Amino acid sequence: MNFFKAETSWSNAEFIIFKLCVASAYVLVGAYFSDFFLQYRFPILIIFAITMIWTVYLWLRKMKWV
Repeated sequence: MNFFKAETSWSNAEFIIFKLCVASAYVLVGAYFSDFFLQYRFPILIIFAITMIWTVYLWLRKMKWV
């Protein structure tokens, strides 16, 4: 059995819980290491912008709008 080939289906309610879990971990890390991450805010912002555009593109392609 290959772990990476297993397919799952998440309901919206289950996915919301997962996203809240990940977001709370990011907030905790950001609060604890705020001075450390402050010096890397522009590279992190660039990574965020690129991944946001990529995610929106994939979502629109999945919805067959692109």
